[in-house]
Amino acid sequence: MDTFQFDFVIIGSGLAGLYSALHASKFGKVALITKTTLEVSNSFWAQGGIAAAIDKNDSPQFHFEDTIKAGRGLCKSEAVKILVEEGKKGVEELIQMGMPFDRENGKIVSGLEGGHGRKRILHAGGDATGREIVKFVLSLVTSNKQITIFENTLIHKLIVKDNICYGVYAFGILNRNNFAIMGNSTFINSGGASAIYQRSTNPLTTLGEGISLAYDAGAEIESMEFVQFHPTSFYANNGETFLISEAVRGEGAFLVNHDKKRFLSDYNISELAPRDIVSKAIFYELQKSGKTNVFLDLSHLNSDKIKQRFPNIYRAALEFEIDITKDLVPIAPAAHFMVGGIKTGVFGETNIRHLFSVGEAASNGVHGANRLASNSLLECIVFGKRAVEYSLNIKPEETKYQQIETGNLEIAEEHKKIFGQIKNTITVLLWNNVGIVRSGDSLITALSELHNISGNYLNDENEYFNGRIISLIEVAQLIAQAALIREESRGCHLREDYPGEDQKFECTIIQQKNRKEKFLPVI
Repeated sequence: MDTFQFDFVIIGSGLAGLYSALHASKFGKVALITKTTLEVSNSFWAQGGIAAAIDKNDSPQFHFEDTIKAGRGLCKSEAVKILVEEGKKGVEELIQMGMPFDRENGKIVSGLEGGHGRKRILHAGGDATGREIVKFVLSLVTSNKQITIFENTLIHKLIVKDNICYGVYAFGILNRNNFAIMGNSTFINSGGASAIYQRSTNPLTTLGEGISLAYDAGAEIESMEFVQFHPTSFYANNGETFLISEAVRGEGAFLVNHDKKRFLSDYNISELAPRDIVSKAIFYELQKSGKTNVFLDLSHLNSDKIKQRFPNIYRAALEFEIDITKDLVPIAPAAHFMVGGIKTGVFGETNIRHLFSVGEAASNGVHGANRLASNSLLECIVFGKRAVEYSLNIKPEETKYQQIETGNLEIAEEHKKIFGQIKNTITVLLWNNVGIVRSGDSLITALSELHNISGNYLNDENEYFNGRIISLIEVAQLIAQAALIREESRGCHLREDYPGEDQKFECTIIQQKNRKEKFLPVI
């Protein structure tokens, strides 16, 4: 087996991976690994923007308060303080580097989104902020000779011994070659798992494989019950969907039902309420009406401004013969963001030495029970930089682990169809039973079905598609089990049988392989 040696091994090509790689390149040689291509990531698809208190009428303290409020008592205050204070500096550094945020009359424009008390959302390319930031950082990464890029490369196992991570086992999907990538520091910055649901705003590949990778190696996993559903995802009868940014409501769009009535007042909220609250209201409105969708109404807004502000959304809707400036836009919630993930400290460090995680794959405490809109891109910048700099203080192990070849990964094409079938089964199972609103009965049903699925195929982790099936089931079980344990409704975790918050659950749930779940008080 070929072995490649680097200083930093970084898994994931979203903003967390790219920014970490760019910063790490100042200190050593970097391997940047993605299972697809550099342009496929949640960051690339992000529309809303990046939150930063750079306006003279705003402050990191105001941003801190809004983030804490959205997190419903589960945010870790130290992490949030770091996010808002270092985030302001990080965005200012991006601007100095030449990041082209949208401007009017030479001044950067700040927008408003749900849960924010001040205008602090910076955009680029109108409704294509994630894409523009990724393109900007990607241009710096691809021209950097310190960074080696491995595309179409699956990481199927961490090389861990005595709780120390030495690197990863990799599989080249196109060439079908097995090799190892070793490094002093390994980063799982691979994104979330929301494509594990039937309706999702994520790329289809976003299935939480980085989380299961860490879980299998003994890492602690935290807060998996908190899956954020975006309330306004385009609804089409053929099942296709795309995100309609929260910023659309920030510009004044209304939510209406099939009677063209603004129904959110029936639930004592407005269009700018946090995502979990709006998603819950839509869920109950659909349940009450028996319909499959509600609508966004932008017809009262300036059409030229809407076309200029949301060009990509405008074009995407036109493909479904919907003109968002005058037609009612069909929408329904969709799984959008994994709040939980690999448990880390404020430097991205995990309980496994030399292993770090940043971005949506990580759970560092900034989001609590519900992410505040547009904090995710900010998180990538802040904690990517912190993790890299912290890793410099960790000396390489004196005794290098002599890698043990544990079996090469292979592809059996006949398993590809089985993987597709099981994936579809699980996405529907989770949508119906572990979705926006859950119950003890629905969660037990989900766990029982996942157990049955697990026993009905060849359990061979050294075959590509079987390995992906194992990962898929594992992540689904982590979500459902944590949701069953949390017997309350808090943030984006909603239980019909426990509709209120319970003080005894002012803690996070930690899951670790072959160990009983434990509860961690929030500081």
